[in-house]
Amino acid sequence: MSRKQARIWTALDDQVLRALHSGGHGVSYIAKFMVSCKKSIHRRARELGLAFDETHRWTPAENAILRARYPDEPTADLARELGLPVGKVHARAKKLGLYKSDVFRASDKAGRIQRGRTDPRFSAGQFKKGHAPANKGLRRPGWSVGRMAETQFKKGRPASESRNYVPIGTEKVDPKRRVLMRKVTDDPSIFPVKRWRPVHVMVWEGVHGAVPFGHIVIFKPGQKTYVAAEITIDRLELVSLAENMRRNTVHNLPKDLARVVQLRGALVRQIRRREKQHGND
Repeated sequence: MSRKQARIWTALDDQVLRALHSGGHGVSYIAKFMVSCKKSIHRRARELGLAFDETHRWTPAENAILRARYPDEPTADLARELGLPVGKVHARAKKLGLYKSDVFRASDKAGRIQRGRTDPRFSAGQFKKGHAPANKGLRRPGWSVGRMAETQFKKGRPASESRNYVPIGTEKVDPKRRVLMRKVTDDPSIFPVKRWRPVHVMVWEGVHGAVPFGHIVIFKPGQKTYVAAEITIDRLELVSLAENMRRNTVHNLPKDLARVVQLRGALVRQIRRREKQHGND
């Protein structure tokens, strides 16, 4: 990768740098204003004999000025007189427990738009009584451009008319849980995913009732199927969550194979982390 070329400073650049420096602005502000990096600003300032006091030590006299004038005067004016960035003045005032007074906040010097719609800056942008909006007469009930009206959802349209709608009783294989699912309701108050239930759980509940807390219904070893007609009660069993964990833990595998599974998991995590970082970059 080639190195970036150094900035070529012109006479106008030097004049701007001197003006901003004399105005009490810090390196960060000047770098943003001149579209440059802080390192370049520092280097050129040294060449021009300009010094930035990044670690300003406040004197008792300056603290006294701040206490007397900060609550009722614009901070920019104080910063200009003290030869410091506005941010440093605000930071010092906060450390001293100083805040702007209510009188200052209510004045025009604060630059704040006052409440009550009495501020001229507030009312200047308001629509006046009798003002005709630019789109008057153009937006009518049912108005649409092109073929928009043909594809819009109509008010009161039932879910059964949606292109993606499937009727109750539809079955599908859940790719994540890897079990056969069946749609059991169209209730709009229920989250769409919850409108589907595992078929094997429904079969077990049809014989034994609700699944007890802390237990799940699973297929017996070698009995799993995705065909609804083949999912019968003799293929199913009820186990606790702890038992299900013990059956599926990686530690049941041979030691070498368990190690391979763990390494694969670590590799997948690293790949996803790098892909995420690459996407953010």
